[in-house]
Amino acid sequence: MGTPWRKRKGIGKCPALDSLNLSCALVLPKTQVGTMSPAIALAFLPLVVTLLVRYRHYFRLLVGTVLLRSLRDCLSGLRIEERAFSYVLTHALPGDPGHILTTLDHWSSHCEYLSHMGPVKGQILMRLVEEKAPACVLELGTYCGYSTLLIAQALPPGGRLLTVERDPRTAAVAEKLIRLAGFDEHMVELIVGSSEEVIPCLRTQYQLSRTDLVLLIHGPRCYLRDLQLLEAHALLPAGGTVLADHVLFPGAPRFLQYAKSCGRYRCRLYHTGLPDFPAIKDGIAQLTYAGPG
Repeated sequence: MGTPWRKRKGIGKCPALDSLNLSCALVLPKTQVGTMSPAIALAFLPLVVTLLVRYRHYFRLLVGTVLLRSLRDCLSGLRIEERAFSYVLTHALPGDPGHILTTLDHWSSHCEYLSHMGPVKGQILMRLVEEKAPACVLELGTYCGYSTLLIAQALPPGGRLLTVERDPRTAAVAEKLIRLAGFDEHMVELIVGSSEEVIPCLRTQYQLSRTDLVLLIHGPRCYLRDLQLLEAHALLPAGGTVLADHVLFPGAPRFLQYAKSCGRYRCRLYHTGLPDFPAIKDGIAQLTYAGPG
Protein backbone atom coordinates (compact mmCIF):
# COMPACT_ATOMS: atom_id res chain seq x y z
CA MET A 1 0.00 0.00 0.00
CA GLY A 2 1.44 3.37 -1.03
CA THR A 3 2.42 6.15 1.35
CA PRO A 4 -0.38 8.75 1.85
CA TRP A 5 0.31 12.12 0.11
CA ARG A 6 0.38 14.08 3.39
CA LYS A 7 3.23 11.93 4.73
CA ARG A 8 5.44 12.05 1.68
CA LYS A 9 8.88 13.53 2.29
CA GLY A 10 9.23 17.16 1.22
CA ILE A 11 5.51 17.84 0.98
CA GLY A 12 3.54 19.31 3.87
CA LYS A 13 0.32 20.35 2.14
CA CYS A 14 -1.91 19.23 -0.66
CA PRO A 15 -0.55 20.59 -3.99
CA ALA A 16 -4.04 21.46 -5.15
CA LEU A 17 -4.65 23.53 -2.00
CA ASP A 18 -1.29 25.26 -2.38
CA SER A 19 -2.20 26.30 -5.90
CA LEU A 20 -5.60 27.56 -4.74
CA ASN A 21 -4.11 29.57 -1.87
CA LEU A 22 -1.54 31.16 -4.20
CA SER A 23 -4.24 32.12 -6.65
CA CYS A 24 -6.31 33.74 -3.91
CA ALA A 25 -3.27 35.62 -2.61
CA LEU A 26 -2.64 37.06 -6.06
CA VAL A 27 -6.22 37.89 -6.96
CA LEU A 28 -7.68 39.27 -3.73
CA PRO A 29 -5.31 42.23 -3.19
CA LYS A 30 -5.80 43.41 -6.76
CA THR A 31 -9.55 43.24 -6.35
CA GLN A 32 -9.37 45.15 -3.08
CA VAL A 33 -7.10 47.85 -4.52
CA GLY A 34 -9.34 48.22 -7.53
CA THR A 35 -12.41 48.78 -5.41
CA MET A 36 -10.79 50.98 -2.73
CA SER A 37 -8.91 53.53 -4.89
CA PRO A 38 -12.00 55.37 -6.21
CA ALA A 39 -13.46 55.46 -2.71
CA ILE A 40 -10.26 56.96 -1.30
CA ALA A 41 -10.09 59.49 -4.12
CA LEU A 42 -13.70 60.56 -3.56
CA ALA A 43 -13.08 60.88 0.16
CA PHE A 44 -10.16 63.27 -0.39
CA LEU A 45 -11.78 65.24 -3.24
CA PRO A 46 -13.67 67.73 -1.00
CA LEU A 47 -10.48 68.41 0.96
CA VAL A 48 -8.49 69.05 -2.22
CA VAL A 49 -11.17 71.37 -3.60
CA THR A 50 -11.35 73.25 -0.29
CA LEU A 51 -7.57 73.74 -0.24
CA LEU A 52 -7.50 74.94 -3.84
CA VAL A 53 -10.24 77.48 -3.19
CA ARG A 54 -8.87 78.68 0.14
CA TYR A 55 -5.27 79.00 -1.03
CA ARG A 56 -5.88 79.92 -4.67
CA HIS A 57 -3.97 83.22 -4.29
CA TYR A 58 -0.91 81.37 -3.03
CA PHE A 59 -1.11 78.91 -5.94
CA ARG A 60 -1.31 81.83 -8.38
CA LEU A 61 1.70 83.42 -6.72
CA LEU A 62 3.62 80.14 -6.87
CA VAL A 63 2.86 79.65 -10.55
CA GLY A 64 3.73 83.24 -11.42
CA THR A 65 6.92 83.63 -9.41
CA VAL A 66 8.40 80.16 -9.84
CA LEU A 67 7.05 78.21 -12.79
CA LEU A 68 6.29 80.93 -15.36
CA ARG A 69 9.25 83.08 -14.32
CA SER A 70 11.68 80.18 -14.70
CA LEU A 71 10.24 79.38 -18.12
CA ARG A 72 10.55 82.99 -19.29
CA ASP A 73 14.09 83.20 -17.94
CA CYS A 74 15.06 80.15 -19.98
CA LEU A 75 13.34 81.32 -23.15
CA SER A 76 14.57 84.92 -23.08
CA GLY A 77 17.98 84.47 -21.45
CA LEU A 78 17.12 87.46 -19.25
CA ARG A 79 16.05 87.77 -15.63
CA ILE A 80 12.76 89.37 -14.75
CA GLU A 81 14.38 92.60 -13.52
CA GLU A 82 16.23 92.86 -16.85
CA ARG A 83 12.99 92.36 -18.78
CA ALA A 84 11.32 94.97 -16.57
CA PHE A 85 14.12 97.47 -17.24
CA SER A 86 13.77 96.96 -20.99
CA TYR A 87 10.09 97.79 -20.61
CA VAL A 88 10.95 100.91 -18.59
CA LEU A 89 13.37 102.09 -21.29
CA THR A 90 10.62 102.08 -23.90
CA HIS A 91 7.71 103.32 -21.78
CA ALA A 92 8.99 105.60 -18.99
CA LEU A 93 10.22 109.20 -19.01
CA PRO A 94 13.94 109.51 -18.16
CA GLY A 95 14.61 111.80 -15.22
CA ASP A 96 11.11 111.30 -13.80
CA PRO A 97 11.32 108.82 -10.88
CA GLY A 98 7.57 108.96 -10.27
CA HIS A 99 6.80 107.94 -13.85
CA ILE A 100 9.42 105.19 -13.72
CA LEU A 101 7.82 103.78 -10.56
CA THR A 102 4.36 103.88 -12.17
CA THR A 103 5.77 102.08 -15.21
CA LEU A 104 7.21 99.32 -13.01
CA ASP A 105 3.86 98.97 -11.25
CA HIS A 106 2.13 98.63 -14.63
CA TRP A 107 4.67 96.02 -15.74
CA SER A 108 4.12 94.00 -12.57
CA SER A 109 0.31 94.15 -12.84
CA HIS A 110 -0.06 93.50 -16.56
CA CYS A 111 3.08 91.65 -17.68
CA GLU A 112 4.99 89.75 -14.98
CA TYR A 113 4.73 89.91 -11.21
CA LEU A 114 7.90 91.72 -10.12
CA SER A 115 7.92 90.88 -6.38
CA HIS A 116 8.63 94.54 -5.62
CA MET A 117 7.43 96.76 -2.78
CA GLY A 118 4.48 98.19 -4.69
CA PRO A 119 2.53 101.45 -4.31
CA VAL A 120 0.74 100.72 -1.00
CA LYS A 121 3.87 99.87 0.95
CA GLY A 122 5.67 102.55 -1.03
CA GLN A 123 3.40 105.24 0.39
CA ILE A 124 4.23 104.08 3.92
CA LEU A 125 7.95 104.26 3.14
CA MET A 126 7.80 107.67 1.49
CA ARG A 127 5.67 109.17 4.25
CA LEU A 128 8.13 107.93 6.85
CA VAL A 129 11.14 109.34 4.97
CA GLU A 130 9.39 112.70 4.62
CA GLU A 131 8.47 112.77 8.32
CA LYS A 132 11.91 111.75 9.60
CA ALA A 133 13.90 113.78 7.04
CA PRO A 134 16.95 111.51 7.55
CA ALA A 135 20.39 112.80 6.66
CA CYS A 136 21.47 109.28 5.72
CA VAL A 137 19.47 106.17 4.81
CA LEU A 138 20.78 102.62 4.52
CA GLU A 139 18.87 100.18 2.33
CA LEU A 140 19.71 96.48 2.51
CA GLY A 141 18.37 94.84 -0.63
CA THR A 142 18.31 97.06 -3.72
CA TYR A 143 16.78 94.45 -6.02
CA CYS A 144 15.47 96.25 -9.13
CA GLY A 145 15.76 99.70 -7.53
CA TYR A 146 12.05 100.33 -6.90
CA SER A 147 12.29 101.12 -3.18
CA THR A 148 15.56 102.94 -3.83
CA LEU A 149 13.73 105.46 -6.04
CA LEU A 150 10.99 105.84 -3.45
CA ILE A 151 13.53 106.79 -0.79
CA ALA A 152 15.64 108.98 -3.06
CA GLN A 153 12.78 111.18 -4.21
CA ALA A 154 11.62 111.71 -0.61
CA LEU A 155 15.05 112.56 0.84
CA PRO A 156 15.60 116.08 2.19
CA PRO A 157 18.12 118.36 0.41
CA GLY A 158 21.62 117.06 1.05
CA GLY A 159 20.34 113.62 2.07
CA ARG A 160 22.33 110.53 1.22
CA LEU A 161 21.26 106.97 0.44
CA LEU A 162 23.49 103.90 0.59
CA THR A 163 21.88 100.83 -0.94
CA VAL A 164 23.37 97.33 -0.77
CA GLU A 165 22.71 94.52 -3.25
CA ARG A 166 24.29 91.08 -3.02
CA ASP A 167 23.82 89.95 -6.64
CA PRO A 168 26.05 91.76 -9.18
CA ARG A 169 23.73 91.12 -12.12
CA THR A 170 20.72 92.51 -10.25
CA ALA A 171 22.82 95.43 -9.01
CA ALA A 172 23.75 96.32 -12.61
CA VAL A 173 20.07 96.66 -13.51
CA ALA A 174 19.31 98.73 -10.40
CA GLU A 175 22.28 101.03 -11.13
CA LYS A 176 20.91 101.77 -14.60
CA LEU A 177 17.43 102.43 -13.23
CA ILE A 178 18.71 104.78 -10.53
CA ARG A 179 20.77 106.81 -13.01
CA LEU A 180 17.90 106.82 -15.51
CA ALA A 181 15.75 108.44 -12.81
CA GLY A 182 18.30 111.23 -12.45
CA PHE A 183 20.04 110.41 -9.16
CA ASP A 184 23.84 110.65 -9.17
CA GLU A 185 26.38 108.74 -7.09
CA HIS A 186 26.71 111.52 -4.54
CA MET A 187 23.04 111.14 -3.60
CA VAL A 188 22.54 107.41 -4.17
CA GLU A 189 25.51 105.06 -3.85
CA LEU A 190 25.05 101.41 -4.72
CA ILE A 191 27.30 98.89 -2.96
CA VAL A 192 27.63 95.37 -4.39
CA GLY A 193 28.16 92.75 -1.69
CA SER A 194 26.44 90.79 1.06
CA SER A 195 25.01 92.82 3.93
CA GLU A 196 26.90 90.65 6.40
CA GLU A 197 30.21 91.77 4.86
CA VAL A 198 29.27 95.36 4.06
CA ILE A 199 27.87 96.47 7.44
CA PRO A 200 31.17 96.12 9.36
CA CYS A 201 32.89 98.22 6.65
CA LEU A 202 30.38 101.09 6.47
CA ARG A 203 32.21 103.32 8.91
CA THR A 204 35.72 102.89 7.48
CA GLN A 205 35.13 102.42 3.75
CA TYR A 206 31.97 104.47 3.17
CA GLN A 207 32.29 107.15 5.86
CA LEU A 208 28.97 106.24 7.41
CA SER A 209 29.14 107.00 11.13
CA ARG A 210 25.42 106.48 11.70
CA THR A 211 22.22 105.94 9.75
CA ASP A 212 18.98 107.64 10.71
CA LEU A 213 16.81 105.18 8.79
CA VAL A 214 17.40 101.59 7.72
CA LEU A 215 15.23 99.68 5.25
CA LEU A 216 15.46 95.89 5.48
CA ILE A 217 14.10 94.36 2.30
CA HIS A 218 16.77 91.83 1.29
CA GLY A 219 15.38 88.69 2.95
CA PRO A 220 13.58 88.07 6.26
CA ARG A 221 16.04 85.36 7.28
CA CYS A 222 18.81 87.98 7.39
CA TYR A 223 16.92 90.66 9.33
CA LEU A 224 17.83 89.64 12.86
CA ARG A 225 21.48 89.00 12.02
CA ASP A 226 21.88 92.38 10.30
CA LEU A 227 19.99 94.29 12.98
CA GLN A 228 22.37 92.91 15.58
CA LEU A 229 25.32 93.81 13.34
CA LEU A 230 24.07 97.39 13.12
CA GLU A 231 23.82 97.48 16.91
CA ALA A 232 27.26 95.95 17.40
CA HIS A 233 28.91 98.54 15.16
CA ALA A 234 27.01 101.45 16.75
CA LEU A 235 25.43 102.53 13.48
CA LEU A 236 21.97 103.11 14.95
CA PRO A 237 21.53 106.39 16.86
CA ALA A 238 18.95 106.78 19.60
CA GLY A 239 15.70 107.63 17.87
CA GLY A 240 16.81 105.96 14.65
CA THR A 241 14.24 104.03 12.63
CA VAL A 242 14.41 100.53 11.19
CA LEU A 243 11.77 99.59 8.62
CA ALA A 244 11.44 95.90 7.71
CA ASP A 245 9.32 94.58 4.85
CA HIS A 246 7.78 91.08 4.49
CA VAL A 247 7.64 90.44 8.23
CA LEU A 248 4.34 88.51 7.89
CA PHE A 249 4.82 86.90 4.47
CA PRO A 250 7.04 85.00 4.14
CA GLY A 251 7.59 86.23 7.69
CA ALA A 252 10.37 87.13 10.13
CA PRO A 253 9.19 85.75 13.52
CA ARG A 254 12.61 85.66 15.19
CA PHE A 255 13.29 89.24 14.15
CA LEU A 256 9.96 90.45 15.52
CA GLN A 257 10.35 88.47 18.73
CA TYR A 258 13.79 89.98 19.33
CA ALA A 259 12.63 93.53 18.61
CA LYS A 260 9.71 93.20 21.01
CA SER A 261 11.53 91.44 23.82
CA CYS A 262 14.99 93.01 23.92
CA GLY A 263 13.66 96.29 25.36
CA ARG A 264 15.56 98.55 22.96
CA TYR A 265 12.84 99.17 20.39
CA ARG A 266 9.35 100.57 20.13
CA CYS A 267 7.52 98.51 17.55
CA ARG A 268 4.70 99.31 15.18
CA LEU A 269 3.25 97.01 12.53
CA TYR A 270 1.58 98.18 9.33
CA HIS A 271 -0.74 95.51 7.93
CA THR A 272 -0.75 95.37 4.13
CA GLY A 273 -1.11 92.88 1.31
CA LEU A 274 1.28 91.82 -1.42
CA PRO A 275 1.25 93.98 -4.56
CA ASP A 276 -1.23 92.48 -7.06
CA PHE A 277 -2.16 89.86 -4.42
CA PRO A 278 -3.98 91.89 -1.74
CA ALA A 279 -5.59 88.75 -0.28
CA ILE A 280 -2.14 87.53 0.81
CA LYS A 281 -1.57 89.38 4.06
CA ASP A 282 1.81 90.92 4.76
CA GLY A 283 3.18 93.69 6.92
CA ILE A 284 5.91 96.28 7.45
CA ALA A 285 7.47 96.60 10.89
CA GLN A 286 8.67 100.01 12.08
CA LEU A 287 11.19 99.90 14.92
CA THR A 288 12.33 102.99 16.79
CA TYR A 289 15.68 102.49 18.51
CA ALA A 290 15.81 103.69 22.12
CA GLY A 291 19.55 103.21 22.51
CA PRO A 292 21.83 100.45 23.77
CA GLY A 293 20.18 100.52 27.21
